[in-house]
Amino acid sequence: MSDFNQRRTILKGSAGLAAAATIGTGSAIFAPFAHAQAMTFKPEKGAKLRVLRWSRFVQGDIDAYMANVKKFTELTGVEVRVDNEGWEDVRPKAAVAANTGAGPDIILSTNDDANLYPEKLLDVTDLAEYLGKKYGGWYPAVQQYLRPDGKKWLGLGLGAAGSMIVYRQSHVKAAGFDTFPKDTAGFLALHKALKEKGTPGGYALGNATGDSLWTNWLIWSHGGKLVDKSNKVVIDSPETLKALEYGKELYANFIPGTLSWLDPNNNKAFLDGQISVTNNGISIYYAAKNSTDPKVKEMVADINHASFPIGPAGVPTESHLFFNQMIFKYTKYPQAAKEFLRFMMEREQFDAWLIGAGGYIAQPLAAYESCSIWTSDPKNTPYRDSVKNMRPTGYEGKLGYASAGAGADFIIANMVAEAISGSKPPKEAMERAQKRAERYYKV
Repeated sequence: MSDFNQRRTILKGSAGLAAAATIGTGSAIFAPFAHAQAMTFKPEKGAKLRVLRWSRFVQGDIDAYMANVKKFTELTGVEVRVDNEGWEDVRPKAAVAANTGAGPDIILSTNDDANLYPEKLLDVTDLAEYLGKKYGGWYPAVQQYLRPDGKKWLGLGLGAAGSMIVYRQSHVKAAGFDTFPKDTAGFLALHKALKEKGTPGGYALGNATGDSLWTNWLIWSHGGKLVDKSNKVVIDSPETLKALEYGKELYANFIPGTLSWLDPNNNKAFLDGQISVTNNGISIYYAAKNSTDPKVKEMVADINHASFPIGPAGVPTESHLFFNQMIFKYTKYPQAAKEFLRFMMEREQFDAWLIGAGGYIAQPLAAYESCSIWTSDPKNTPYRDSVKNMRPTGYEGKLGYASAGAGADFIIANMVAEAISGSKPPKEAMERAQKRAERYYKV
């Protein structure tokens, strides 16, 4: 078992700031952390902020987020402009901002994008450690993504959209399964039975930022990985080959067309009744509950969620879409930007946002496990521990420029798509992935 899987305890924020007091004019002001009292930053005079974030997949997310933004402006007088872009569009815009030194003050992006340009980001260690101490600690994967050197925080974790199994209970039962399978053998048997019943499954195999993450599970569940602990590329391996051979059997039972699926496609296919099982955030369930279409509304009672099954690796191998919050050094208003993130992460605002998003986002801080959204509907509960249990996309190596670049290049997803669809022999697909990854992980 890897160190990461053995280590399920929560990493606490450093206690080095525990006895800190006022730090200079206009800097952070906070009391001893032992009392978990408030930390504040004094916004610069005339401060205005621009925030770029990914577009909502559930309307309640953006509604609750903007309600908190309004509260912040009313309390501080700082005007905040929020722009929304698709996941695939945020990443290149963030890269342009980093390279040109101009753009949004704060960007909410995905996975380990912060490691693409760490020198361009404002150090938020004081704020991260304050929040970690106050709210039960940041989960391990958050620290791996945003504090890769174990010291400096490149940004704050926002949470993750859980990539869980979404399925129709009646269809699974009709296929001969009383409960959703918990191992890969049962998982394959279910998909074969679903296809025979005319109610197949389907999973994105295009360059989908969120929904292609199931391909990480496929490789990891069989013991494969892109790199080892020393960042040596090891994707061309017997374990990966076994995963791809299993994937070919699984793919034979998918609905046609998944090779071109991006993030919205499986949502539409599921709600249209074309597929009975897929991987997704809670947005499918959320959309069904809020639909005005009687046929879609009827699905609500039949939809349920489950974790991905355990494979030959013998341990959970969850991969979820992580969200970060980055402040760029070029901002004219660093204090205002820090105060904005602090305000948005404090319990009164963050709980309201989690609830508004309907469970679409899982928290990055342990204290928010107690948020009512996770128990108000038992179908939400599987998503609660997404960040707590996930492996970073750069598993099993150290995160940095290489992991961020390789992840953004969809190396694993492309290899899986090529091999399981039959467009390339598995060995050739592995070799190609190995060479592509080695361009990032240079020896």
